[in-house]
This record gives sequence, structure tokens and C-alpha cells, in this order.
Amino acid sequence: MDANAERSFPHAMLREIWEQPSALERTLDYYTDGTTFRAKRFAEAQIALRDHNDVVIAASGSSRHAGLTAEIVMEDLARLAVDVEFASEYCLRSTNTKRDPAVIVISQSGETADTLAALREAKKRGHRTSAVTNVAGSTMAREADASLPTEAGVEKAIPATKSFTAQLLVLHLLALYAAQERKALDAAEVTRRLALVRELPQAVAAQLTEWEKQIEALAPFYAGAKTFLFLGRGIHYAIAREGALKLKESSYLHAEGYPAGELKHGPNALVSPEVPLIVLATYDADDAESVLRYEKTVQLLADMKAQGATVLAVINAGDVRVRGLVTHAIEVRPANEYLLPIIEVIPFQLLAYFIAVRNGVDVDRPRNLTKAVLAD
Repeated sequence: MDANAERSFPHAMLREIWEQPSALERTLDYYTDGTTFRAKRFAEAQIALRDHNDVVIAASGSSRHAGLTAEIVMEDLARLAVDVEFASEYCLRSTNTKRDPAVIVISQSGETADTLAALREAKKRGHRTSAVTNVAGSTMAREADASLPTEAGVEKAIPATKSFTAQLLVLHLLALYAAQERKALDAAEVTRRLALVRELPQAVAAQLTEWEKQIEALAPFYAGAKTFLFLGRGIHYAIAREGALKLKESSYLHAEGYPAGELKHGPNALVSPEVPLIVLATYDADDAESVLRYEKTVQLLADMKAQGATVLAVINAGDVRVRGLVTHAIEVRPANEYLLPIIEVIPFQLLAYFIAVRNGVDVDRPRNLTKAVLAD
């Protein structure tokens, strides 16, 4: 699926944002046949997970945010206990532990120095390992017990876009497969959830044009700010962190991601019309906990409106409650709670892109950054 095959793009980053429907579709086709899993793709990873209730995920940068999202999906759907480590810290933790987790490393390149060091340390400790990478022949893919490649294709821009959403998808599918094999979900529920996943590429493709149009128009309003606070609850917190990282690395602007409920525990001192809040206020109407988190976010937004805050919110299509409380809103189509991260991160990618371009940044090659960190 090519959402805009005939278009000429001024930057690789924008082209790769638009390539996400195709990347998601290729990844789905690699791991599923449309209605069921291709079991052989998960065989080695399943061996790694089979005898473990504990999982440690080690990753850096955007890949760690994918891991934080996977933590919630794996815990909720597959009943696994998951910890997410900074790859750069994993080797510095004591090896004198009673735990025997399965270890998953995540890296776009499969060559990231500290993540590769974490993989080798995990193997030295005797743990079963799996690697999620975008390069099937990479060092991590070869050295891990199980390789779970994304099918994003070559990503030229330094900021991760299509590789990130492909990571989210692979980890979601791994969680579903683990839930199936561990009998945490019955067959009918796994089939239902797989059907929802199959709708993702088309859903993203159908919304990209409107997102781009809206965000390009909004970028001048936000481009002059020096600090941004990105907020999300539950699984959306990881995407708030990713949105902040995208803005930092692409635009050279300061941004931080926080759990929405933590705003009043200090960061609220920064909030002013000049320090915008970027808030994830999406929800899944069929998920009671998601609705509860949404209601808490609505109350926070009401408080922030009274405080005079500038707020850009990502909301469900047709949500007039939040739209009435914020400065600007970007709509996304309602989706399953565990799939919303794959959708809602794309407006954040576009926001980082258009602010960077407006501020004169070479968005494909931000200063001081490389595609793969090969020295720790």
C-alpha cells in the first residue's frame, strides 16, 4: 500500500512518514496470513518466552519508547511481568540476581553499541534473547536466539518514523502470539484482535492527508516556543515521550514527556501560554480503564484551560468535550487502546517535521546525531 506513490517529497523524513501504511502492511504480511499467525516467524521467540513469566526489554531512544509501549501490551494481554531498561544501563546492573527473564533488545539498525552490549551481557548471564531490528542481517539479529525483523524498509532520515511504528506493530503481534500460546486469551479473542490489527494500514493511509494539512497550518503557531510538555496516560505515556524526543532531535527545541497525572507534581510550574502542552486525549470507548483515564485527562484539561495554558491535543474524531477545552485539536479515528499508539504517534512525527522545517533545520540530518550510535 503506497499512500502517495506519485508525490515528490522535499525530505526523506516526510517521505518515510508517508511510507508507514506500506511498512505496516509489509510487517503484517510477514507475521500473519491475514487471519492467523505465521507460527514459524515466532518459533524461536516463543521458545525464549515459553518458560519465563518475566521479560526484560533493553533499548535506547525511540526503541526504548517502543519497549515501554510493549511493556503494557505484554502485561495486559499475555500476563507477562515486564521491565524496560535503558540499554546503556543494563550492563551496569548487578549480575547477582535471582531472576531469570527472557530478554528482548530493540534497535532500528541492529548495531547500536549499548544495545548490542546489553544483548551480549544477557547471553553471558544465560538468558534467552530476542532481537527486534529493521535489518535482518544485523549483528543483533544474528547473535540473538530469536530474530524478529520489522519490514519497514530502509530509513534514510535520522529521526525514526516508519521504523518506530513497525517496531510497535512487531511487539504488539509478539504480545498477541504470546497471549495465544500462554492461553491468556482464547482463540476467538485473538482472532478478533488480529482483525483489528489488519485494519491499521488503511486507517493510517486514510488520515495522513488531513493530518499533514492541519499540522502544517499549526506549525507556525508553535514554532516559536522554546519548551514543550508532552502528556499521556497509561500506554500513551510512552508516545508522549516519543513525541517529545521527535521534537527535540528534529527541531532543536526543548521538550519533555510526562505522565499526565504527574503534571501538577512539579512541571505545572512551567506551564504558561509560552510553554505549550501537547496532550494525548484519545481513548477506546470499549475499554473501561481507557475511558477512566480519558475522564481524568478531561478534568486536567479543564484545569489547564482555567490556568490559561496553550494546549494542542490529539483527540478522537468528533470529541467536542476536549475540543472545547484546548487551543487546537488534531483528530484521529477511534481505535483499540493497544493500537492507538501506532496511530497517534504519526501526528507527533508531522509536528516535529513541520516545526523543524519552519525553523530551518536539516530535518534528515540533525546536528550531533547519527542513524546508529556505534560507540557508547
